[in-house]
Amino acid sequence: MARQGPHGRALRHGRYSEPGRIYHVISTTRQRLPLLSSFESGRAVVAAMRRLDESAATDTLAFVVMPDHVHWLFELGRAMPLSRVVGSFKSHSARELNRHHAHPCRTVWQRGFFDHAIRAEEDIRAVARYIVANPLRAGLVTSLRDYPLWDAKWV
Repeated sequence: MARQGPHGRALRHGRYSEPGRIYHVISTTRQRLPLLSSFESGRAVVAAMRRLDESAATDTLAFVVMPDHVHWLFELGRAMPLSRVVGSFKSHSARELNRHHAHPCRTVWQRGFFDHAIRAEEDIRAVARYIVANPLRAGLVTSLRDYPLWDAKWV
């Protein structure tokens, strides 16, 4: 088994996968390299999310693809547990990114991921607004209309 960084176990500690629960997942690129900075790269990542939606593994509520990470808010389906959903997402998106990239890299995604199970009392729309506002906070755009790699069910 490959050696994990100091936080790999901490990310998994207490992780529970519950079908029907809404999760906010953040996945980071290897060494936070801006591997997702092109529109084409971002679309490959979105296609991997949509693929999981079509298989009923997830129901995407909101997402944003940043140059070096992805925020994804979705309801977990019954098809597979959370870790397998994220693994499938990373695997499929990495294959697509490498297939269309002039200089493919062996590893696209950093190991592990952050997840937060949304509690019943949390405002899901507020979480979605936080997610899609990432490009504004990062200074990538001054208007969300100018950033093409986000979506939310409520917009």
